[in-house]
Amino acid sequence: MICVEPARLGDADTIHALIDAWAQQGEMLERPLGEIHEAIRDFKVAREGEEIVGCGSLHIMGSDLAEIRSLAVREDQHGKGVGAAIVDACIEEGREMGIERVFALTYQPGFFERQGFVLANVMDFPEKVWNECVRCPFFTDCREIAVVRDLRVEVS
Repeated sequence: MICVEPARLGDADTIHALIDAWAQQGEMLERPLGEIHEAIRDFKVAREGEEIVGCGSLHIMGSDLAEIRSLAVREDQHGKGVGAAIVDACIEEGREMGIERVFALTYQPGFFERQGFVLANVMDFPEKVWNECVRCPFFTDCREIAVVRDLRVEVS
């Protein structure tokens, strides 16, 4: 049975390895281990027993906006609802905090659309573009697609 819970500091190496495996395949951006340590409170992990099978984070971008980042599921767990469970946990946390919109930049927009997100223009998120994207090595050749979910129109 899969359980999604807040990450612990001791999970950082496993989170890093999971993200790095997909980054090496060009499926997501790399996250340095130090950055994962700094953001560990943003992360959620999906555990099957004691084993981490997925991770993702909810990063607050402003008073009404958050980003789902670093969503990674172990390849042998694809299609089992692990990613959806992590997204649900992030959305629920966002709701509890009063976040109005949650977005993601992804190479897999179809997955997020199945989770209730819609395609968006990355320029709708200037907090992201001008604070973070501008420092990315792929800034001028970004292949990520923006998606957003408006929590204001949803009934909890």
